[in-house]
Amino acid sequence: MTTIVPTSEEDPFLAVVRFTSQLAWADAGPEAAEPEITRLCKEAEESIGAGKSLELATLMVTSAELVSSKISEKDLECTYTIICSLVKNVKSPEELLEMVKVISSKVAQQPSDKASLRLKILFNLYNLLDHPYARFQVYMKALTLAVDGKVTEYIVSSFKKIDNFLKEWNIDIKDQRELFLAIANVLRENKSLVKESLTFLTKYLATFSNEDGQGLDEAKEEAVRAVIEFVKASSIFQCDLLDLPAVAQLEKDAKYAAVYQLLKIFLTQRLNAYTEFQIANSDFLQSYGLVDEDCLTKMRLLSLVDLASDESGKIPYASIKDTLEVNEEEVELWIVRAITAKLIDCKMDQMNQVVIVSRCSEREFGTKQWQSLRTKLATWRDNISNIITTIESNKVTEEGSQASSSSAVAIQGLTVR
Repeated sequence: MTTIVPTSEEDPFLAVVRFTSQLAWADAGPEAAEPEITRLCKEAEESIGAGKSLELATLMVTSAELVSSKISEKDLECTYTIICSLVKNVKSPEELLEMVKVISSKVAQQPSDKASLRLKILFNLYNLLDHPYARFQVYMKALTLAVDGKVTEYIVSSFKKIDNFLKEWNIDIKDQRELFLAIANVLRENKSLVKESLTFLTKYLATFSNEDGQGLDEAKEEAVRAVIEFVKASSIFQCDLLDLPAVAQLEKDAKYAAVYQLLKIFLTQRLNAYTEFQIANSDFLQSYGLVDEDCLTKMRLLSLVDLASDESGKIPYASIKDTLEVNEEEVELWIVRAITAKLIDCKMDQMNQVVIVSRCSEREFGTKQWQSLRTKLATWRDNISNIITTIESNKVTEEGSQASSSSAVAIQGLTVR
């Protein structure tokens, strides 16, 4: 946390106003400058004397931004360090929130000027605050600044703590939506973080329910974006979008029905369904920047996963060849690609031309998958229970046998004597 250390007898807030106003009017000449500097300093003195911290903060940030491009990063940071310390003088929560809004808005107003330093200033302001919602306000401004100032790399690491932040801030659904969407937009700027971006976009869409009619309409564009991002992502093979109300609404939408149909194919159907869709909707795919060859590759891998999910645990090479629409020589190549992508764990029995599957990923994890998992867990529980019962029965039998043997030996000993 930043500590303000006065270096002169003059009030540090008044010193900042004097410094920034002198610099702002430096080119106007003494006759024009002196009256303005005096006026601004007088206003600052009156605000300090009356305890009007919000008015003082407004005056100071306005003056600071007028000269921000003229001073060094060190001077700008020092200036804002003193300005931000004003939040410690405010007792009213309402006034605090207003002050935070004034300061953070001004800091984020010129993202092209010293963007990384401005982000640091917002972080310093965040750390000075105890009010949860005020912290949330500052964090949201930091997200906006990071995108506009192209310094997203400085804020991405904080996303790992979002669950803790949510508990601390205790914000409502509307604010959560704003947060998740802002984070998704930040991550979108980095092509290596597509999976993380889709995760937060999914969180955003999950905040909408069937009862929220107007809200669902608001989420429509982002729902389309989420579907397209999933289809485009060459390394993402699972998502939870299909059953979300915000996405499900697309099925009956005249403009976006094809988007929902495409998602359904990628999550529940095989290559032949995609091929038919592509023939009928080639212009649609191009309009969203979807490359047919990339889609074919992903659908082949997903179709192989679908084959692997069969309860028998064995896939004939012939089935892979027909389902993936490839030559016999390519079958093992696609199996290896699926293993490399960690979609399946298996062994190839080349002698019998079958793949023996030990594990496969799920393309989606909805009610059906939960029910299947419940059934498997119940089976495992029963099997383990049977094993324990068998072990205990064998143990009792063994102990009985040992006791009988001991008695026989004792009787034999008595007989000998």
